[in-house]
Amino acid sequence: MLNGKTILITGGTGSFGRKCTEIILNNFKPKKLIIFSRDELKQFEMSQQWSANKYPCIRYFLGDVRDKERLNRAFHEVDYVIHAAALKQVPAAEYNPEEFIKTNILGASNVIDAALLNGVRKVIALSTDKACNPVNLYGATKLCADKLFIAANVYSSHDSTVFAVVRYGNVVGSRGSVIPFFKERAKTGVLPITDGRMTRFWITLDQSVHFVLKVLELAKGAEIFVPKIPSMKIVDLAKAIAPECSHK
Repeated sequence: MLNGKTILITGGTGSFGRKCTEIILNNFKPKKLIIFSRDELKQFEMSQQWSANKYPCIRYFLGDVRDKERLNRAFHEVDYVIHAAALKQVPAAEYNPEEFIKTNILGASNVIDAALLNGVRKVIALSTDKACNPVNLYGATKLCADKLFIAANVYSSHDSTVFAVVRYGNVVGSRGSVIPFFKERAKTGVLPITDGRMTRFWITLDQSVHFVLKVLELAKGAEIFVPKIPSMKIVDLAKAIAPECSHK
């Protein structure tokens, strides 16, 4: 369904966006694949790997989901949007709540408005397991975003834009996540653990992209898709990564 279509990925220079770009370019022939993000350095680095000369369909579009006018311009004649842009670090959210609200909640609202105005066919928004009964601000902002995307189907007519949400767990080895953190801290001989009762749900980057692309095909509107994925206690993960380390 992606052949000959225009796809836009917000936050397209992140871990998910890069893998999604790779899989789409290797398996489909889109009319355009637009990478929308606010980091010009990451866009430059991506363009070295996937250049417009080698992949004529690819476009790099600088912008922030906080900027509704820029989104309106970017969404022009777009068929499908995968909304991956977000602020995601749990401790950073507690210290910078307004910034997370601006990006994760108001940014989601801007994506919805731009999609409706431009007649985008489908919008798939990436969420997190932390949005289920959230106990931190990051999870709370993603829960609000999920509610906005589900409610957006009320504004959309039957033949207009479809909005759906994908909610999955931690991506193994993604930037800023616990596995690279533990690997780095293993050099000190001590791994810090916030709570020994913590459980993490895991999904690989490839699995997350294929799941989102499957949802893009299946979505009829207002669904929250949750994959069945394995879980692991954080202490077991710490032992698996660095069995010689003590835990604090």
